[in-house]
Amino acid sequence: MLLTAVLIPAEEGGFVALNPETGSTTQGQNVPEAIANLREATELYLEEFPIQSAGQALVTTFEVSASRA
Repeated sequence: MLLTAVLIPAEEGGFVALNPETGSTTQGQNVPEAIANLREATELYLEEFPIQSAGQALVTTFEVSASRA
């Protein structure tokens, strides 16, 4: 099953990793570790709450203007 991983740099270092299809979230000190931890967390989630794959996700970015304080 092909799922999506979103990695965001963490303030304290490393990365927060999120799988939007299941809501699984974890972290790691580097990208490979964060993905490995996310894979494990998602597999554990899917053991309890199986899902059907809805196809490949489309991931993009968008920009917003920063508010002026």
